[in-house]
Amino acid sequence: MRITRYEDLMAEFENPIEHTCDMRLGQSFVVENGERPSAMCESAWATLEPFVRELAEGGGNFFDGWMRNPHSAMLSCNDGFRPVSFYVEVVE
Repeated sequence: MRITRYEDLMAEFENPIEHTCDMRLGQSFVVENGERPSAMCESAWATLEPFVRELAEGGGNFFDGWMRNPHSAMLSCNDGFRPVSFYVEVVE
């Protein structure tokens, strides 16, 4: 849904690194058998997986009505310098 970069925070706090996030705006993933999609970053999956699992098992309605669609969630990976926001929903 959105990719953000906080260049000021990166310049002030982050050590230079060669390879960061490979996510691209507009990408979509389908989770099958509870497995992380191969193109999804492991860190993002660690954040998304509990919500994906709950939705796959028929759950939802996180935080008592947080989302208009109770079978969805808006989540972000845990990279504070370049967070990626994901819209997760049940697909029939």
